[in-house]
Amino acid sequence: MMTKIMQCPKCKYKVGSKDIHSKEGECPSCGVIYEKYFAYLQRQQASNVKSYAVTKKAALNDNKAIRTKALGEFIKRSFLHLPEQTDSLSYWSRMIGFALFALWGLKFMLQGIDSDALMGSFMHNVNLPFHEAGHIFFIPFGRFMTILGGSLFQVLLPFGLMLGFVFYQKEIFGAAIMLWWTGQSLIDISPYIDDAIQRNLPLIGGMGESAHDWGNLLRMTDMLQHTHTIANICFVFGYLLILASYAWGFYYFSRMRYKIR
Repeated sequence: MMTKIMQCPKCKYKVGSKDIHSKEGECPSCGVIYEKYFAYLQRQQASNVKSYAVTKKAALNDNKAIRTKALGEFIKRSFLHLPEQTDSLSYWSRMIGFALFALWGLKFMLQGIDSDALMGSFMHNVNLPFHEAGHIFFIPFGRFMTILGGSLFQVLLPFGLMLGFVFYQKEIFGAAIMLWWTGQSLIDISPYIDDAIQRNLPLIGGMGESAHDWGNLLRMTDMLQHTHTIANICFVFGYLLILASYAWGFYYFSRMRYKIR
């Protein structure tokens, strides 16, 4: 049984005693059939909800497209920025230098986690002072960070220089070389990590086994059983960064050859 309507939902006519003889379910003023009108309102509401959902989805897609475009522009502007032109001498000297770094990087990548080869390399002697400085810089952050600081600073230094070349110097050639160094630093750390259990590597100043950075770090974090896995992850990550530096350098030289004046 239909509830008695006291006011028309369409024209707002108030049904009174004078309308006692009007047709039930129909407005005496505008003649609208209440049941049909309510059904119409429900369809309209459902349509509005659907329209809102479609509009919202379209807006989200538009925002996503805008963010994607903005990210692309940021990458192009920062990491793929190229100077307007270069001279022939600068171009070819840079190419030769980068080729030497590329061949040198292949040596580190192909020899694997070889402690004798890595610890005896020229780059290990370059990394070592920054490694030791890292221990000092991180002293205010506690014992764990003081120990980790050596390896951490050894990697963060070239990575920070890479960001400086990208955002301040706008020089992606120098950034590619710094990325190469970052990858090499990770490879340089990998045999140190791998030695955490055996602790056979000679330490600077003849310090004993108790001063072994990664032996202490992995013992403190109860991860000594994962020593080889962590060492391999560090090596592979360094390997990939060196490959990325090659791709970056290739991009630079392939585009700049059209800008030689």
